[in-house]
Amino acid sequence: MRTRVLFILFLCNLQCVLSAGGLPQNHHKTLDQPTEIQGYPCDKGDAWFFDDGHLNRWTVTREIPFGEARIPAGSYIALHPDGTPDFVQMSRDAPILGITCMGGSLLGTSEGSVVAFYPSGKLKQCFLAGDQTVQGVPCMSGGFFGDGRAGGAMFHENGKLKSCRLTKDYGAQRKGDRFVQAP
Repeated sequence: MRTRVLFILFLCNLQCVLSAGGLPQNHHKTLDQPTEIQGYPCDKGDAWFFDDGHLNRWTVTREIPFGEARIPAGSYIALHPDGTPDFVQMSRDAPILGITCMGGSLLGTSEGSVVAFYPSGKLKQCFLAGDQTVQGVPCMSGGFFGDGRAGGAMFHENGKLKSCRLTKDYGAQRKGDRFVQAP
């Protein structure tokens, strides 16, 4: 079990690195106290910056808007080098566009489920906190820690559900199948 958890954490972190466009050049800084940086409420502790000095990753001190979501205090946030939203690891389960995305982790926020965004700020991927009906489709909980399979609920940039694993038969597809639809 421990090996599986470590492998899953490796995949989560790899997904974060890849979604950020590879291995960006970053600089680490330890903040002695909560500080506002470039308009963002950064908590004391670790913060990373791109070579040009722009904020890359940090933990927020309060709830903030991020893309088309409201991210809870204590969440770990990452930006693309151009300052657009990349991903967040939420401190707790939270609603985004009428669905509840998984947050929190026994190992800390920066090791939890990833909620990914398109650079436009539109929701790209969410690991569901419990089985949910998403745009009329019965979607399965989680991904990494829910159904044991990666993926979660994926969305097209226009907001339409792109794919999820089914919790029950839906149309010609069977429970457990991956539902996929065009934009």
